[in-house]
Amino acid sequence: MNHPTETTKYIFVTGGVTSSLGKGIISASLAKLLQARGYSVTIQKLDPYINIDPGTLNPYEHGECYVTVDGAETDLDLGHYERFLNVPTTQANNVTTGRIYQTVIEKERRGDYLGETVQVIPHITDEIKHRIKLLGENNQYDFVITEIGGTVGDIESLPYIESIRQLKWEMGPRCLVIHLTLVPYLAAAKELKTKPTQHSVKTMLEYGVQPDILVCRTERPLNEAIRNKIALFCNVDATSVIESIDTNSIYKVPILMKEEKLDLVALKKTRMAANCKPDLEKWEEFLFRLENPAKTVNIGLVGKYVELVDAYKSIIESLIHAGTSNDCKVNLKLIHSEEINRVNVKKHLEGLSGIVVAPGFGDRGIDGKIAAISYARRNKIPFFGICLGMQCAVVEFARNVLNLKKAHSTEMDPGTPDPVIDFMEEQKKINMKGGTMRLGAFPCVVNPGSKVHGIYGKELISERHRHRYEFNNTYLKLFNDNGFEASGFNPGTDLVEIMELKNHPWFVGVQFHPEYSSTVAQPHPLFVDFVRAAVDKAEKN
Repeated sequence: MNHPTETTKYIFVTGGVTSSLGKGIISASLAKLLQARGYSVTIQKLDPYINIDPGTLNPYEHGECYVTVDGAETDLDLGHYERFLNVPTTQANNVTTGRIYQTVIEKERRGDYLGETVQVIPHITDEIKHRIKLLGENNQYDFVITEIGGTVGDIESLPYIESIRQLKWEMGPRCLVIHLTLVPYLAAAKELKTKPTQHSVKTMLEYGVQPDILVCRTERPLNEAIRNKIALFCNVDATSVIESIDTNSIYKVPILMKEEKLDLVALKKTRMAANCKPDLEKWEEFLFRLENPAKTVNIGLVGKYVELVDAYKSIIESLIHAGTSNDCKVNLKLIHSEEINRVNVKKHLEGLSGIVVAPGFGDRGIDGKIAAISYARRNKIPFFGICLGMQCAVVEFARNVLNLKKAHSTEMDPGTPDPVIDFMEEQKKINMKGGTMRLGAFPCVVNPGSKVHGIYGKELISERHRHRYEFNNTYLKLFNDNGFEASGFNPGTDLVEIMELKNHPWFVGVQFHPEYSSTVAQPHPLFVDFVRAAVDKAEKN
């Protein structure tokens, strides 16, 4: 820790006017700038929905469910936090209203409150404050940045805003509130409008919270007059009105926030030193490669949620990281698996130099995924199957190469005569959906001499999982003897983790989710090598 500090500082990021303004990216960008100045930082997300976690949420509802190393199913913003900071998150970094109420009710049932009437204030707010301060215990971080989900004014967010009010009252300058708001441009009037921001801050003031910094999302630059007007009506310094202008890449936001001096204002208001320049050399090098690719490559992502790109956020970002490592731009084509069949598969996939088949649950779109994998295998196109994508590759190979025509996963067909993918034996007695998955980081031993061993450069790896079904080891010898070999195993259970096809330029399926651990600083080696193979394929074509 370069800057000794007696106590952890707490920064809260709230949002107003509308959702999807980018609180997660602003939180991650500020954290990156503080980290680049030598401070230790962590970020947490407080979500106002009553689900215990996003694990049972439909991706259409909430986008991707991101899994931490300790097996927590969390909000996709934690993926941004890890990609920006290159620091793993845990269960403590994502808390939902459901989990808060569950904890308080369990305490009440145990008699922990000694007969008190249990209320939102102080019991719910005390539990929220406890979860916020948990990350700052023992001063292990200089800064804990807490993003509050939803929009100020939502009934669901009220206990969180009240908790912030109490913490500001208790902590004084150790506590800082950043409010992200919208300054829309009205084309008819040809001017930016500050009234939505004024109303949003007024709502915060009604709840007893004065924002210290306003980050204004806008599509046009804020001039000095606009900044002064916002400052005057919202009770902040003009220097605390920060412009967050639209940009074509989330990875530019830390640089834009640096130019706006967001980190300097935050340090000044929390009474922390700013006596060294942020070291962003590697970040800027990444941005340069991102914006100046030497070549392009066309890669298809086959999935059933492609209408909502947030459903595959980590995969898309991992491909961007891998592209920059190969000095190339990945032109990603999102292909709906329900629209693919054996007749039209060539029309959908022709011209692609790499194909990724995405994870997921359920049988919708399965036939399209299998058709896409068959096309990639037969036409020697680099293929990367992730989780269900690997399982579909196993089913495709069983049917079309091993001649097990009715082979399937018991998830899709419980009565299949050849269950090449089957439910884990130890999970068969569990009825609750949230408890039936292998979650979090598990070790994997990679076979020496395999393609994947060459990619990782080591035998023992650790990757994150989120799935219920596994490769059925009854069929292992049959697959190995026919060239689709298991090259990675869990050392404790012998469960198959990696499959790779011999006599193919690049055909790898993994049971785990490598996309969860790809960051700007450390792109995942499997994605990097997959993109390299796709570039080779494009150049040969």
